[in-house]
Amino acid sequence: MRRISKLTRVAVGVASLGLVATACGGTSGESGGSDKEDRGLAIAYDVGGKGDQSFNDAAYAGLTKAKDEYGYKTADIEPTEGETDADKEQRLASLAKQGYNPVIGVGFAYGPAMKAVASKYPDTTFGIVDSVVEGKNVASLVFAEEQASYLAGVAAAKATKSDIVGFVGGVDVPLIHKFEAGYKQGVQDTNPKVKVLSQYLTQTAEEGGFSSPDKGKAAAEGQIEKKADVLYAAAGLSGQGVIEAAAKAKVWAIGVDSDQYKQAALAPYKNYILTSALKDVGGAVYALSKSVHDDKPLTGTQTFDLKVNGVGLSETNPEYAKISGLKAAVDKAKDGISDGSIKVKTE
Repeated sequence: MRRISKLTRVAVGVASLGLVATACGGTSGESGGSDKEDRGLAIAYDVGGKGDQSFNDAAYAGLTKAKDEYGYKTADIEPTEGETDADKEQRLASLAKQGYNPVIGVGFAYGPAMKAVASKYPDTTFGIVDSVVEGKNVASLVFAEEQASYLAGVAAAKATKSDIVGFVGGVDVPLIHKFEAGYKQGVQDTNPKVKVLSQYLTQTAEEGGFSSPDKGKAAAEGQIEKKADVLYAAAGLSGQGVIEAAAKAKVWAIGVDSDQYKQAALAPYKNYILTSALKDVGGAVYALSKSVHDDKPLTGTQTFDLKVNGVGLSETNPEYAKISGLKAAVDKAKDGISDGSIKVKTE
């Protein structure tokens, strides 16, 4: 039977994570490897790869910190365009054979490959972000994205002047529906008069919904034309286009996954990034790596929610505190979600 455990606080809070997540890592002696050299954490990226200033980069921050703290070898592998599940299987198996432990697939797209590979390497701990995969040596690292998105919705409802706000989802899949559902509920609970415009960029990841800033920019421009003055994107690399369009139009953008106000690549637009819905991917990498290092590898579903600082909302932009009633409303919502008086929808 799959062991399901609730992740407790580990060493970092999501609000301070950004791209400097704390992480630590693994040991040698993994199944299937002839290389005896000590190797630790390995991650295989999702669509968009390193440099997305968001989801994948948060995972990379954990890997970098692990390498600095423990001095072991690490690996981070980019996806290829149009790759199949078989390609992902080969990537995960290769990392396990080389002795990396843990091996983490960053993104739900690794689900089928993880299921196929993990049982073949029982002495290696595998992790998957944003999906649940059954396996005695698999840790499923999942998040309450809807909770962070609810807080983003509260902020949007307080910041809008037109009473129209936007949501841009990268791909029309259940994971991104969680972002949209939480955001809409947060907006409506705060001010029922505010209208939410929603748009998904593609139906599948292969069409570029998470990796096409041009698509994000075009969607944002369309919503801005309809008077939306706060735009929230859950679209990976495509979200950069949304932020660029918002800055050009001098309206607010809300970032996702990492504190995008802090990202160097987005510095030209940061004055228009009101806040970011945070998701502690780096902390998840940390928790799994630490458990392997401590010889107590986590398995089963590990849930990162608001109670354990697994999700949250950034307050880095000084303008965040200047908008009347915004911080107080978000803080009240945080308390409500944490004590259970606010139940956030996932679809």
